[in-house]
Amino acid sequence: MLIFTLRRLNLFIFTMFLLTLLSFSLSFLFPGEQLINISGQINATPKQLIVLAEQYQTNNNIAQQYFAYISHLFQGDLGISMASQLSISNEIMRFLPATIELTLVALFIAMIFGIPIGFIAAIKHRKATDNIILTISMLGYSIPVFWLGLLAILIFSIQLGWLPSAGQLSLVFEIEHVTGIQFIDILLSDSPYKWQAFQDASAHIFLPACVIALAPATIFVRLARTAMMDVLDSQYIRAAKAKGLSFKQIIYHHAIRNAMVHVIRDVGLQFANLVTIAMVTEVIFSWPGIGRWLIESIFQRDHTSIQGGLLALSSFIFIVHIVIDFIYAALNPLARESRNGA
Repeated sequence: MLIFTLRRLNLFIFTMFLLTLLSFSLSFLFPGEQLINISGQINATPKQLIVLAEQYQTNNNIAQQYFAYISHLFQGDLGISMASQLSISNEIMRFLPATIELTLVALFIAMIFGIPIGFIAAIKHRKATDNIILTISMLGYSIPVFWLGLLAILIFSIQLGWLPSAGQLSLVFEIEHVTGIQFIDILLSDSPYKWQAFQDASAHIFLPACVIALAPATIFVRLARTAMMDVLDSQYIRAAKAKGLSFKQIIYHHAIRNAMVHVIRDVGLQFANLVTIAMVTEVIFSWPGIGRWLIESIFQRDHTSIQGGLLALSSFIFIVHIVIDFIYAALNPLARESRNGA
């Protein structure tokens, strides 16, 4: 387990080096002066520019400039936004929790529906149920997320009036911003209407989360179906059949548990796709997340916000990958050491 942890730590350090190198390179690739692009100080006086040049070492070689940039990152200084002239770090801490909340709820919905349906398709392999599930999953994966989001608003918000079409919480509820994750802030609040606010927040997040979850759910269907089919064809399942165990006992006590291990291994790979879909969905549903903030920064040509948002989202996705790798290693001892499999 120690070797597994060291490998993941080395991978994390190398990946963060590449991410910071990419973010640093963008300041040269964007139009305009490199010092302004990396600091965001568009209204700086000549004296302030001299101080900034000393801080970022722009008069020295590229290596010294990069290490100066890294030192600012370690201090939590990502510059200021060119559009709002606010701290990028504060903006990220303000918007990122809403995106984490939305993506986690969408991931939960995708897994709770996609994995069982995939298992059913594998159990009913080459039957009508299997064909119907595969057809529906292919159609679900092919639907563009922006069209699906607009269609969901038209049907469930405008025509039926069941769910709200925008925002994170109704304006009638005043919830203090503590963690940025709406559900946690509601539970921590002293409001006498916290449960009504909790229901309102659930209604606001349900529709965009379902829109985001559709494409990953169809992928989980295929992953779960493949994993279950591999497990059902394994030797220990044949041994269990030879012992006289019923089909239900084999599925519930052996097949599902082992198939879930293989599915969890691929959850991290789908999380990046889920975050990408969430960025578009946040714009459609006016969700106050970092994806919507980053897309608005692109339209405003806010170079420092683009750099900071790229670094924050990439780091968040990679940390999720690391966590899922540890969960997979905890569930599957053969993944910890290559020699264990021998």
